Amino acid sequence: MKRKYITLLSLSIMLVCQTSCSDFFDQMPTDRLTYNDLFESKASTEKALATVYVYLPDEFAQRLAADGRHTTPGIWTAGCDEAEYYWDFVPSHLVNNNTITPKSSIVSSYWEKYYAGISAAGRFIQGAPQCKDMEQNLLAQWIEEARALRAMYYFYLLRIYGPIPILSDDPISMDAPLEKVQLPRNSVEECVEYIVSEFDKVLDSGCLPEKSLTYNCGRIDNSIVMAFKAEVLQYAASDLYNGKNSFVAQLRNKDGKKLFPEDISDEAVKAKWRRAATASKAFIDRFVPGNYDLTKVYTNGVLNAYLSCRDAVRGEDFTNTEMIFYRINTDYSLMQYDRTPRHTGAVGSGYRASGGLGASQQMVDAFFMANGKLPISGYTDNGKTPVLNPNTGYEDSGFSSESYVDETGTILAPNGVLKAWVGREPRFYVNITFSGQKWLNTEEGAFYSDFSYDGNSGLHGGECPPTGYCVRKNAPLGAWNTGKQICIMLRLAQVYLNYVEALNECEPTHADILTYLNLIRERAGIPTYGSKVGQLPVPSTQNEMREAIRAERRVELAFESSRYFDVRRWGIAEDTENMPLYGMYVNGNGNDFYKRTWFENRIFEKKMYFFPIPQGDIDIDKELVQNPGWSADV
Repeated sequence: MKRKYITLLSLSIMLVCQTSCSDFFDQMPTDRLTYNDLFESKASTEKALATVYVYLPDEFAQRLAADGRHTTPGIWTAGCDEAEYYWDFVPSHLVNNNTITPKSSIVSSYWEKYYAGISAAGRFIQGAPQCKDMEQNLLAQWIEEARALRAMYYFYLLRIYGPIPILSDDPISMDAPLEKVQLPRNSVEECVEYIVSEFDKVLDSGCLPEKSLTYNCGRIDNSIVMAFKAEVLQYAASDLYNGKNSFVAQLRNKDGKKLFPEDISDEAVKAKWRRAATASKAFIDRFVPGNYDLTKVYTNGVLNAYLSCRDAVRGEDFTNTEMIFYRINTDYSLMQYDRTPRHTGAVGSGYRASGGLGASQQMVDAFFMANGKLPISGYTDNGKTPVLNPNTGYEDSGFSSESYVDETGTILAPNGVLKAWVGREPRFYVNITFSGQKWLNTEEGAFYSDFSYDGNSGLHGGECPPTGYCVRKNAPLGAWNTGKQICIMLRLAQVYLNYVEALNECEPTHADILTYLNLIRERAGIPTYGSKVGQLPVPSTQNEMREAIRAERRVELAFESSRYFDVRRWGIAEDTENMPLYGMYVNGNGNDFYKRTWFENRIFEKKMYFFPIPQGDIDIDKELVQNPGWSADV
């Protein structure tokens, strides 16, 4: 590994950030100080801690992943079967088209930045005790925040690259000889145990608050640590990491050390899932409902599922009871530009953007009907023709003759739209803007999006969703180009879904599976599973329940940077990511627009389960082995 990744890339500090938690996360390192200067005072020590935080992801900026900034936005939303960007420069295209290589800048970007964050954290943990200018209990808290962040950065590397080198807790000197920085990869089990043990040290220290309050908003607390611990164990139990994926499982270091688990017996795999389930349940028992609960909005005493699901992912303030881990004060103009259609002819500029992030037809089809049933069971003709589930009420042709209104009086779909977009579950209307839908911003009157070729947001006019559908989740309720927002990266619904998935793999008859899966469905306003009147039949086998859980997760966490990693850790990306993607016919007007139309062939090879290790590091660190299937030339 390059020496610069192991040593602190920059002994730099943040601009003044003591009085405002928004400043704490919103600045970039600007200066270079000596090691001793970093911990001279309380103020400089806090700035050094802020440098550790700066590498947290900013998922509102995914269009500009790998653009050289210190933050680490992903390529995850448009890098899977959920969506596609209009613009050619977006790095997710490299993954979708199978043109990524070990020399691609996106490959080195995450590697460099997360190891820089790890190095910054290690330097802080080692050096902060030198500070004599602050309260010891606060100093201890800051050190544990840095420890937790370091473990989180290792987890981010693990899920992108697979097993990675774990650095010494004592940072290697910048003057160390080259042979001191020749590091092999640690095994998956070593990586997981190290990360989990670091989280346990933080929890056992008693130094962090249970949940950070508004004056310390966004900082690491015990709830975040426990939620991330459960996430790590969820990945460790999944097929990509537990040794059952035969393609990656044979990876070895140059000395022959096997990097994936050898014991793939049912008993061993179940033990991993049991450990993951226990970790998720420990979070639930400790923090729900005292600290967290699913967001629910009521209209005249009736659950408004649409508003509940919409508000669950919004972070305008700190009243959201569902958000666990988040980045505060994030500039969301990039994301809102991507998700606000062009709206040529709209009165106000706050209505007019690009709509350049398009949802795929496959993602549109994945949402349930209002009766809780899936409308489509699969496809024929290489993904083009949907296989309709009977008795769901789904119609894929014709237009509605009246507005579709929920029981609270909310109009979910206006009169005259395609029948396929009528009678769907509330989450569909939270996540998807379709042609004919009323726009969210009504400050200067109602405006309706039209994605047909000559429409107000169609291809003829320029930027538009390449699929004929625009991603709507987290789109602005007002002007797209104003304000900042909290970027939520982990919320309670994900913990519930992790828990039921893990339970189904280790104890498929456990009653909690239905309990927590139904909590998600109940909040979404669709029928739950059970034997009572109005409920849907419970999936009868472990495999059927597995598919039900995955289907629920797909729509509940849509466009939240989950799907990219889920299909990989489950080992199904060869099916979901290796097929044509479809949308509406964006070159057509009138009825022609509503034809399911191919827009891109997605290519996925087995090697793409993990990113390659950056070629520059392979060249320098002679102990590093490359991930299977990758070479310097491909």
